Amino acid sequence: MKGQKRLLAHNATTTSRRPNALCVSNLLVSTITDRRSPKQEGCFVKHSFDVLVLGSGPAGSAAAITAARSGLSVALIDKSAFPREKLCGGGITGRSARYMAEIFELCPDRNLFLGSTRFRLAFEGSTIGEMADAPVLQMTMRREFDAELHRRAVAAGAQVFAPVKVSTINTETPSLTLADGRILSSRILIGADGANSAVARSLYGRAFDPAEIGFGLEVELDRSLTDDNTVEIDLGAAPWGYGWKFPKNDSITLGVGGLHAKNPDMQAYFRKYLALHAPHLRDKSRIRCKGAFLPFGAYRKVPGRGPVLLVGDAAGLVDPITGEGIAWAMRSGQFAGEVAVRTLQTNTRPMDAYMERLRYIHREIAVARRIRMLIYATPVRRYFPRTVERNPSMTRSYLRLLSGEVDYHDLGHKVLWRIARQLGVAALGR
Repeated sequence: MKGQKRLLAHNATTTSRRPNALCVSNLLVSTITDRRSPKQEGCFVKHSFDVLVLGSGPAGSAAAITAARSGLSVALIDKSAFPREKLCGGGITGRSARYMAEIFELCPDRNLFLGSTRFRLAFEGSTIGEMADAPVLQMTMRREFDAELHRRAVAAGAQVFAPVKVSTINTETPSLTLADGRILSSRILIGADGANSAVARSLYGRAFDPAEIGFGLEVELDRSLTDDNTVEIDLGAAPWGYGWKFPKNDSITLGVGGLHAKNPDMQAYFRKYLALHAPHLRDKSRIRCKGAFLPFGAYRKVPGRGPVLLVGDAAGLVDPITGEGIAWAMRSGQFAGEVAVRTLQTNTRPMDAYMERLRYIHREIAVARRIRMLIYATPVRRYFPRTVERNPSMTRSYLRLLSGEVDYHDLGHKVLWRIARQLGVAALGR
């Protein structure tokens, strides 16, 4: 095209196999890693890429597909082959659905998703808010959902290394050494390897702050248990935590999660919630239970260093009230992919551009943490159920947040004041 220079490819075949790439047509990539045949270094084989993405969940696949569609060579590395299991309720909010369509060109369908417009907000098993015409929430199994996102990233041109074990991470070069001796190097490393991120450990010595991390337990129940498609969130299932019951096409996901430091015996709360919904499964040995650490509102103020960017759970980008993390995982992955493209075009520092893009997400989490204090703080917690029950607008606001119709910043100090005032009224009226 006249007056424009195409994004430089590593060789003719790289460009020709991406005829539908979303290219940055008016920018010139002046320095891109040469994609030749693997180099032999002693007894090791070295593969060079523009971008390494460690972890292929929603965040990693979003980063990989964004960078690959822009013409960069991308290595997508994961410890597991796909499909693989993942602890997560699998709720796809309206915000998640928008990002999913924008990044992956994927829209909800009946094979992968179950849509529900019935919602119940509970506290210790008792209903405190309910809607039969709620904004649609899509429910999916993360095993199949993540595999589909991974497949689309690969189709965009990402080269997969999975299942593999990473033995060494060099955050300065950056590069990864695999257990079989292969070395993967790049200009940018994107850590998308979850709450227990090996990339974060390499940068900071530990993946998370034990005082701030969450922990969750989850089980898949037989769909024949009920034909009710109501989505339930129980804000009293655990102190500083919540329970969830999410219907799927072929199963029902039941789980409890919360701050690990305040719930040292999460299994007890899980058994109590399980007995409430499936009393015939009180014997925990009869069910297959999954457990994992989960971010719970403690995000990294600077998620990365130098040529290394952390995304999704590795950066702590999870809503501290709703527990929703898929939307921000995809969004942060997209941001990191875009920053990788910009860095190779301009030879600028990636962290500055990444931080600028993340500002909105960080602001949202900060506001949500303040609201969470009002919900879970011990002096007022016992008045919270009555307050919500008497004020249906609080349930509607919660659903509007889940659907992505409003942000925490949109609600702002007005909602903080309203919650505090209504809790005060409930306490005085006890």
